[in-house]
Amino acid sequence: MRGRFLSLEGGEGAGKSTQVRALAATLGARGINARITREPGGSEGAEAIRALLMHGEPGRWSARAEALLFAAARADHVEKVILPALSAGEWVICDRYLDSSRTYQGAAGGIADAEVRALHAFGSAGLLPDRTFVLTLPAELGARRAANRDGAAADRFAARDAAFHEAVAAAFARIAAAEPERVRTIDASRDKDAVTAAILADIAPWLA
Repeated sequence: MRGRFLSLEGGEGAGKSTQVRALAATLGARGINARITREPGGSEGAEAIRALLMHGEPGRWSARAEALLFAAARADHVEKVILPALSAGEWVICDRYLDSSRTYQGAAGGIADAEVRALHAFGSAGLLPDRTFVLTLPAELGARRAANRDGAAADRFAARDAAFHEAVAAAFARIAAAEPERVRTIDASRDKDAVTAAILADIAPWLA
């Protein structure tokens, strides 16, 4: 039986990595083999591309160059890690996926959503998660959490200005509104255990 594919999305400081680990632990306790992965990255080739994307000055790459690099990393990730795991019956929990490209390089970077999705259709055969959780919280709280997490070591995306991150948040909201069958929004300003409980409540029918 094919496994389930979950992705967690949201702006900086939303707690995606924390929730990925919490979900994997909960599923493991229920006897479900859950594979944790991330984007950019997740496979050997994609991790090499991650190093190019995440480090350096914010203007190191144009939005179009970023979109191409992300699509290449995702293609390798899907082929080498995600599809084999799903075929083996594992659940895959991914820290960011296509919707981050649609928001960061797309809406905030000025690239049409159709162009980002066309790259995905070519590189990754259009594979989408069974469920995507967008973790939302006020921009000020997210920035504070990210600063506490990263200190002076913020990556190229976290280091961008408030207007960029506001555009990202607005784009995530539009995606959630347009694709309610796949995307759920979760209030991430709450205690982390409450956030985990909300995610588990949504996928409860798959665990019965």
